Amino acid sequence: MVAPAPERDAGTPEGGALDAPGAAASPSPVRLVRWLFFFLGALPWWLPLARARLPLGDLGASLDRIFVPMCHRLPERSLALAGVQMPLCSRCAGIFAGVAVGAAIARPRLPISVWRPLMVAIAAVMAIEVATQDLGLHALWHPSRLATGFAFGYALVVAFVVQLGRERGRAGRERG
Repeated sequence: MVAPAPERDAGTPEGGALDAPGAAASPSPVRLVRWLFFFLGALPWWLPLARARLPLGDLGASLDRIFVPMCHRLPERSLALAGVQMPLCSRCAGIFAGVAVGAAIARPRLPISVWRPLMVAIAAVMAIEVATQDLGLHALWHPSRLATGFAFGYALVVAFVVQLGRERGRAGRERG
């Protein structure tokens, strides 16, 4: 008698880290979404490094312009990597970093009913940090801007990826 293969929890995204050992040969839609989020989240971080070291020319300028509609890009609120200003302010850079790391890790796998109030709380903390800085109650401090942005981006992407995995699992069970 052959033992049945252990069942995966269809309600969670495939794998943990993006390059999980033993991953399926053909990428699932959830894995593709995670790779897309990872790439997009990392883009504003590697772009200034690439522009500092490589002759990207028009390509580098075009990639930089992608971020113009997303952020004010004020120099005093932006970080520089390798002497090149990031294409986003430090808060937005934190959001993008959170998106990249959240896509790579996709943990914890909480139900959306837990993620919703958690995301509201994180957004509230970020809004308080924005308001207190803009009202002059504290100086511009890149670590707090990065941290609140990171927490928001991370929660947003993990909640999305987990929910997407659950929806795919539910659709698969309904078909089968």
